[in-house]
Amino acid sequence: MNESELAAFLRTRRDRVRPADVGLPVGPRRRVPGLRREEVAQLAGLSADYYTELERGRGTRPSAQVLASLARALRLNGDERDHLFHLADRPLPPPHGPAAHVQPALLGLLDRLADTPAQVITDLHETLVQNPLAVALVGPAPALHGPAASFVYRWFTDPGARAIHPPEDHPHHSRVFVADLRAVAARRDRDSAVRRIVAVLQRRSEEFADLWDTGDVGLRRTDHKRIVHPTLGVIELDCHSLFSEDGRQRLLWFTAPSGTEGAARLELLSVIGSEDMSPDGSGAPRP
Repeated sequence: MNESELAAFLRTRRDRVRPADVGLPVGPRRRVPGLRREEVAQLAGLSADYYTELERGRGTRPSAQVLASLARALRLNGDERDHLFHLADRPLPPPHGPAAHVQPALLGLLDRLADTPAQVITDLHETLVQNPLAVALVGPAPALHGPAASFVYRWFTDPGARAIHPPEDHPHHSRVFVADLRAVAARRDRDSAVRRIVAVLQRRSEEFADLWDTGDVGLRRTDHKRIVHPTLGVIELDCHSLFSEDGRQRLLWFTAPSGTEGAARLELLSVIGSEDMSPDGSGAPRP
């Protein structure tokens, strides 16, 4: 690892990002044009001490997961992300999966949705990045790899993953997930990751196998969802999707018509954030 060049690169990228670009207030006492070190650490989910050591050229070699988080926090483009991995002497991650580099256009839009729950996922429903309101609404994405990183996979193999929706809505979501996956499989013909997840689900889930045999196909572009929140109960929302140019990533955001109960609960969600206010403090299983 080239510690000094990595440190210098991180500093120059940090200086380039304006607080408003990532949804942070400028504030009257800001002495630097870009982000502070602690702000980068917060955006990347790292400790401020660890990130500071990286910028001083004294930190331990960051993992691929940390590098991916830094690339997103610093809004690096594809070439810059690759350079970051080279400086850390790490192999480049695959172009898909939970470590994929978020499309800059989608990330830029996500930054501007501070008052709306939003997240970027892959076409296999692997969560790449969430804003704070999305975490508060659906919970943080689990740190999983392989097929289990896909929410579609967990939907059909882990009963706890379904707790996010009322039981009477489960058949609808199952049908939509399978039709969406078939459309993705057709577009990514002969892609090993897609073929593997379909094959495993056909073996592990009779429900999936039966729905797959129907041949239904259709990308999920919009949907009406009821989400079970551990504190606020059932929240009725509309879910919208914006696809990247290659179709491999999607920006999802949740809205509710003005004056509805769903809009009122979203407003309350923005106040309580991700704090668990349920009586026992346990909350509900999240995907």
